[in-house]
Amino acid sequence: MSQFDNMYLDLCDKILSQGIKTEARNGITYRIPGNVWDFDLSKEFPILTTKSVAFKSAILEILWFYQAQSNRVQWLRDRGVHIWDKWEVSEDGIYRNPDTGSEKFFGKEWAGTIGSAYGYIVKKYNLMNECIRKIKEEPENRRNIISLWQDCEIPTAVLPSCVWNSTWMVLDGKLYSFVEQRSCDTAVGVPFNIVQYAALTCMLAHVTGLKPGVMHYEMVDVHIYEKHIDGIKEQLSRRNDALPAPKLWLNPDVKDFYEFDNSRELKDIKLIDYQHLDRIKFDVIA
Repeated sequence: MSQFDNMYLDLCDKILSQGIKTEARNGITYRIPGNVWDFDLSKEFPILTTKSVAFKSAILEILWFYQAQSNRVQWLRDRGVHIWDKWEVSEDGIYRNPDTGSEKFFGKEWAGTIGSAYGYIVKKYNLMNECIRKIKEEPENRRNIISLWQDCEIPTAVLPSCVWNSTWMVLDGKLYSFVEQRSCDTAVGVPFNIVQYAALTCMLAHVTGLKPGVMHYEMVDVHIYEKHIDGIKEQLSRRNDALPAPKLWLNPDVKDFYEFDNSRELKDIKLIDYQHLDRIKFDVIA
């Protein structure tokens, strides 16, 4: 079975047995303070097999952030991805939370976007270009940081970045990533986020002539929504049926991060032999 399935299910067990029940902004959660994982990407690509994970949607979202550097939700919809529909500012400039009924006026200039978050910040502060330049030209640099948490942008961000920081290190021909997530929806967000930053680490290593090293993943406020508990218990019951991890394939002809195909077909980024058990439906909570 995949190592990640064991790590993930152990975490779910811990949250259900030790988590503190809390009334949160958007529902009841069971929370633990934090969790840290290390993934050796040279040995296994971390994607769950005890349920299906929408690999293409996950990769298209991370390319939306760092390659397209966009905050426009239509970019994702054009590729069949609807995970950000709930956070889109309406034509009148108002964001209406479909789960809580709350409203906030952002301004018509933000219509059709998620506000000043994620790809907007990457583009405005030239974060990805600088990250790649430092990996190539200054591999010893200890300041290669992509911070998606910019205080001045928070008031106009519909959802401030959950995965908010990544630090990049080159050592002995390998690219290491250190990823920090401030809020961790264990059922829905975490499996997606792990796939995304593992793939991003592999993509950046690929286009800079390096091998992928270890991804160090630090999580804060690790929680399971009460609405997701039945689904998590179903997944826990599948532990003994977990399957081997697949392999990540990147097109060897791609030499530039911005050349990776970001169409619906995702021609340059694929999983080889991804076998998984049935999908478990978890509602996305805004």
